[in-house]
Amino acid sequence: MSDISVPLTFTDAAANKVKSLITDEENPDLKLRVYITGGGCSGFQYGFTFDEKVNEGDLTVENAGVQLVIDPMSLQYLIGGTVDYTEGLEGSRFVVQNPNASSTCGCGSSFSI
Repeated sequence: MSDISVPLTFTDAAANKVKSLITDEENPDLKLRVYITGGGCSGFQYGFTFDEKVNEGDLTVENAGVQLVIDPMSLQYLIGGTVDYTEGLEGSRFVVQNPNASSTCGCGSSFSI
């Protein structure tokens, strides 16, 4: 087993929520994919979707028996970041804490580099 540093943190809260959602969907092959697209009020925005496959070049991060999948293009913007799940007054959602973002908008889902 090698000691490879994982460039992204997948928190217990996020992993446990994904595990719960996968159980609800009754499809153990599902993985949470996080990606970045152009758009939003700050230039880039985060996206989350369930995916059954891992493409060549994708990075996978495992926690609590579930996998987070990131494509190589998105990973370059997410290195050092954290994928978390929060519940609060604004509702519940997956969030990305990104040290590479020079600014974010009020909604927290859009950022610029």
